[in-house]
Amino acid sequence: MATGLIALLDDIAAIAKMAAASLDDVAAQTAKAGAKAAGVVIDDAAVTPRYVVGLTPERELPIIGRIALGSLKNKILFLLPGALLLGYFAPWAITPLLMLGGIYLCYEGAEKLYGVFFPHAAHEHENAVLGQKTDPVALENEKVAGAVRTDFILSAEIMALTLSTVADASIYTQGAVLASVGIAITLAVYGVVGLIVKADDAGVALAKTSVSALRVIGRGLVVGMPIFLKVLAAIGTAAMLWVGGSILVHGLAQMGYPGPEHIIHDISETVVHALSIAPGLIGWIATSAQQALLAIGVGAVTIAVMGNVVAPIWGRLRPASH
Repeated sequence: MATGLIALLDDIAAIAKMAAASLDDVAAQTAKAGAKAAGVVIDDAAVTPRYVVGLTPERELPIIGRIALGSLKNKILFLLPGALLLGYFAPWAITPLLMLGGIYLCYEGAEKLYGVFFPHAAHEHENAVLGQKTDPVALENEKVAGAVRTDFILSAEIMALTLSTVADASIYTQGAVLASVGIAITLAVYGVVGLIVKADDAGVALAKTSVSALRVIGRGLVVGMPIFLKVLAAIGTAAMLWVGGSILVHGLAQMGYPGPEHIIHDISETVVHALSIAPGLIGWIATSAQQALLAIGVGAVTIAVMGNVVAPIWGRLRPASH
């Protein structure tokens, strides 16, 4: 009996060691995958605040909370099982699906530029595609829906990068790493976004304190944050364009059409050699700028298709749906 008990305890200890090793492996793979997806995470953090710019302060955090919840649903309920199923049964479908998402990002980014340079025409295009909304609740819901749609594409890129990092692991490790990365990134991104959009309120509170140094910081936040949010909104638009363009370029290369990727690489190399300063930074800027220009072109075509083909069809179907 004693020998059997000792053997049982040995088995339990061995299982515990295996579980600990498995958890260590998941943690290590999660850290590695999170680092690989860092670029898209930064883009995600830059894109999101523009959806709350111009809203009343009391609605900022609730909207961010709704977007964060939608982001978690995107990652855990749809993208995680979808990534595992596609990776197992149809890995060939991942790249085309990501490219469709890339086209959507190009459309979103180009539409924002369209709104800057041709605000009246952009407003008419938006009304034609989405319908005119004057109710504040409907407007807020549309903002949240738009943010969640954009988040879905960025999250898909994050999950695809994560899956590529653990492609050789077991499906259980893949699922655990995808879930860990998805939850951690969502909390990090929307925690930072919440701090950013409420920094001006913190500035108002600090400006009312009796400590002179804190008052100076508070006034600086009050004056600087509206400008910072506008700059961040512009960065978010740029991020959508260069991420959308990069998805299309890399997707074409994976599908056997590496021409655009080679052209962009060659031009970037020429720029780096011509300037001969900070080659890493200059190369990234040159590459991202070309990808963004490609995205603007794709987005412009998509805007035309949406306005001249999809909107008229949708306009005829919309009354019948009520």
